[in-house]
Amino acid sequence: MDERTKCLGFVIIFFLGLSISGIQPKDYFTWFLEVLPALVTLVILALTYSRFRFTDMVYGLLLIECYILFIGGHYTYAEVPLFNWIRDYLGQDRNNFDKIAHFSQGFIPAMVVRELLIRFEVIARKAWLAFIVVCICVTISVLYEFFEWFVAVAIDEAADAFLGTQGYEWDTQSDMLMAMLGATTAMFTLAKWQDKQIEELVQVSNYLRG
Repeated sequence: MDERTKCLGFVIIFFLGLSISGIQPKDYFTWFLEVLPALVTLVILALTYSRFRFTDMVYGLLLIECYILFIGGHYTYAEVPLFNWIRDYLGQDRNNFDKIAHFSQGFIPAMVVRELLIRFEVIARKAWLAFIVVCICVTISVLYEFFEWFVAVAIDEAADAFLGTQGYEWDTQSDMLMAMLGATTAMFTLAKWQDKQIEELVQVSNYLRG
């Protein structure tokens, strides 16, 4: 499959998910806040594609992350139906879709950050790579919690739907923990596969340059 076809497919799948997500969501303002990171991601990828092309793995993972945002935006993170069923079936106290989302918030950015650090040769000693990637991803999670806090203060009454804490007092801390676990898991499971894709991508790039 050529690169143009891959890009077109990515964009079509992205906007298909976005469109479906935007059909009668629980609340349009909350929906916009939740899908905004996906829209920003698409713009950044489009603007940087000609200068820096990620591996297919990273693009695929980012598309998955966008769909997680679309689902959370449509239903709100506290009311995704499948996880309501899981909650009731397992006798849980809350809908835990948001924990899956925060796990992915560490898992998927980890592969983006790792690829950037490798290809720009930021880290001289690769032994430190996984640790630094996890630290960066935890920082991203912290910054996102700050963003949620500031938005919640600004919108006041609509904050519960956006935050999705469901009355859990340690929700913020557990969200950051899930992101850290996600990033750590990514380092143990996808690092070698990503190294292989990076090597293949660099070889193709060098060949095209002549």
